[in-house]
Amino acid sequence: MINIDGKPTEKKPATEDQVEIGAEAQKDVGPDWQELLKQRETELQEARERTLRLAAELDNTRKRLEREKTEGISYANESIMRQLVDVIDNLERALEHGEKDNENCGSLLDGVRMTLKSFLDVLAKFGAAPFESVGAEFDPNKHEAVVQEQNPDCPDMTVTREFQKGYTLRDRLLRPARVGVARSAKNSNC
Repeated sequence: MINIDGKPTEKKPATEDQVEIGAEAQKDVGPDWQELLKQRETELQEARERTLRLAAELDNTRKRLEREKTEGISYANESIMRQLVDVIDNLERALEHGEKDNENCGSLLDGVRMTLKSFLDVLAKFGAAPFESVGAEFDPNKHEAVVQEQNPDCPDMTVTREFQKGYTLRDRLLRPARVGVARSAKNSNC
């Protein structure tokens, strides 16, 4: 050490009490800072993980909303399509009845056929289409059974008659087909 006058001074050796106090001070100060540093690192790691989870959740929400928007646009016309299908049913009934008395209704039937074709073309343009049921196996997801009939010519649970056509809108069922289903004699107790 240097004195204020610039002359070297003699360093006094530390006493045992001073050494013990210094060591205790280092023990007290050191572990607290290290512990505090570990706490801060743990908090930082938790904050990083939370941020990653929130970012993933935000991304999932964005994707879900995009998917719902796309589906909403694709199926927005579903309710009007259901009502148009009823109009098509009426046109088909008019054709059936008119064809029975063909000689008096020739030009009228032609007009109804053209109207029916126009309706079917519009439905197809927007993704709606009828599906065939007669001869197919009964599917409760696509068919509504209104009659069970014994028919030895058809396998059990086969659609034999179609009372009302079924329609799909893209990959969704717009309206189930109302059908008659063949049942074998052994299953007729249902």
